[in-house]
Amino acid sequence: MNVNIVVNQPNERGFFDPSRIGDAVAMQTQWSPLKSGGNNFRTHKATMVGSRLQFRASSGALLFYFIVLLIGGALMWAASVTKLPSGGFAFHVREGVLFVAGIVVATLGACLLYSGTASIVFDKGTGYFWKGRKTPNALLETEPLKNRAKLDDIHALQLIPEYLSSTRSDRSYYSFELNLVLEDGRRINVVDHGDLTRMRADVGTLSAFLGKPIWDLAS
Repeated sequence: MNVNIVVNQPNERGFFDPSRIGDAVAMQTQWSPLKSGGNNFRTHKATMVGSRLQFRASSGALLFYFIVLLIGGALMWAASVTKLPSGGFAFHVREGVLFVAGIVVATLGACLLYSGTASIVFDKGTGYFWKGRKTPNALLETEPLKNRAKLDDIHALQLIPEYLSSTRSDRSYYSFELNLVLEDGRRINVVDHGDLTRMRADVGTLSAFLGKPIWDLAS
């Protein structure tokens, strides 16, 4: 199946006009970022597994998560090691602050690892997309469709940029957000990261898998 890739730029005033797509659903769709924030590195990669296309954590993202965990563990170890020879655990203020900092950093790393490795699946076997640690079969049909949708309800793939500024210009960057646009104009975020080249490659793979057009505003 041939899938058109629609590339649309904002007009000279900086506003994007969705009527240029020529699709009624585009007129019902929001064109601002759905998910605030983002990363300046590739967090996920698309992988085919039988009748499924999955977005899995990239090796770079996993390495980052484990480094954060290790830093937290190292801080706790550094705070504790001076007490081990004496067998005491009564921390001074400096060691206590260091130990608490280690707990905070290690907890952050654990949370990043947990959320970053959650399932993001497009499954032709079940006919569903879902994101998270529960499959559609484990969810009640009465629950809001926040992180799941029928593949047949997906109308298009939306790719939009978000500029994340910092007081230091060398720390400002773009993150690129891939959203599903459903038949009613509602959106569901899939992934959000800063590697546009690989993002576009993955979106192209997903577009071919689903037979859905790409609405690309990231050029």
